[in-house]
Formats: sequence, structure tokens, C-alpha cells
Amino acid sequence: MRIARGRAGIPSEERSATFTGRVWGDPVLAAQEDVTVNAVFFEPGARTHWHSHKFGQVLYVMHGEGWLQTRAGEGGPITAGDVAHIGPGEEHWHGAARRGYLLHLAISMGGHEWLEPVSDEEYARAVEGGS
Repeated sequence: MRIARGRAGIPSEERSATFTGRVWGDPVLAAQEDVTVNAVFFEPGARTHWHSHKFGQVLYVMHGEGWLQTRAGEGGPITAGDVAHIGPGEEHWHGAARRGYLLHLAISMGGHEWLEPVSDEEYARAVEGGS
């Protein structure tokens, strides 16, 4: 057993290489055995690039509102209290709504593959078409 007090002892950092907009990641636990747990904070309109996880991902929305979209067009708005399960290898993106911040806990299992950015057009089509 291990009890972590607060964060994993690693400082929050702004992420940019695999995100559009300003996003901060805060490791909750140090990565171990192909599992990472991060609190991720998105400014309005910020989002991940398309990506997938070898064994899947769980998102727990802690604050605000955002969007989750799969390559197949499934998904929709996410708000505080929602829990999303993304299947193994499923290409997807997630991020904040246009006018609000989003904070979610991301539990990622297995390695991940980062793909291309979500275009402004893809983002607008998803968010405006679903709101």
C-alpha cells in the first residue's frame, strides 16, 4: 500500500506539444505499470490532439464543462460529475467548452499514441453541432 499526500510531488506544467490552447497537467500519482493519473485543466476552447490509449482511458470531470469526441463521431458534452470510459485503441479528443474552463482527472491505461491536432473546424462542428 502507498498513500500519496497531495500531488505526486511533481510540479504542474503547461502542456503544449499535444494540445491546442493552454492546458496544465498535474500528476496525481507518478506513472507506474502503464497507468497514469493526471488532473488536467483546460482554458476555454483548449483541447487535446487526437489520440488513443492501448488499454483505454477514464475521465472524471471535476469542474466545468467540455466535450469528448471519438473519430467515429460519438461523444458529446461533459460536465462536473460525469465519468467517461474510452475503449482500448479508440481514437478520441477531449477539451473545454468555448466559454468555460474544464478540469478532469484522466486515468490512462497502457501507452498512448498521439495523432494530429483537432482542427478548429472539427472542434466547431462537434461543439456547435452538439450544443
